[in-house]
Amino acid sequence: MLRNYEMVYIVKPDLEEEQVNEVVEKFSALISKDGGEVVAVDNWGKRRLAYEIKDFREGNYFLVNFKGLPTTARELDRVLKISDEILRFMIIRQEN
Repeated sequence: MLRNYEMVYIVKPDLEEEQVNEVVEKFSALISKDGGEVVAVDNWGKRRLAYEIKDFREGNYFLVNFKGLPTTARELDRVLKISDEILRFMIIRQEN
């Protein structure tokens, strides 16, 4: 059964717009490949971070709502942890 998830991730601010779009596509494709469905991708734009992360003071914020299996969320978590272009991320399962 597909569950509803919400994911927020922060992409490094020094990437070109094309590279940022590739990152967004990569994670959307990962959700779809694992049997999930991307409901919405919301680009919050470049914002100041609450504290410095890896020498960056800003980051590009993205909010993704998706439906997927628990395995989808675990695979996303794994890939986000090893992606160099991601500063921080959080995946939350939403209650129905």
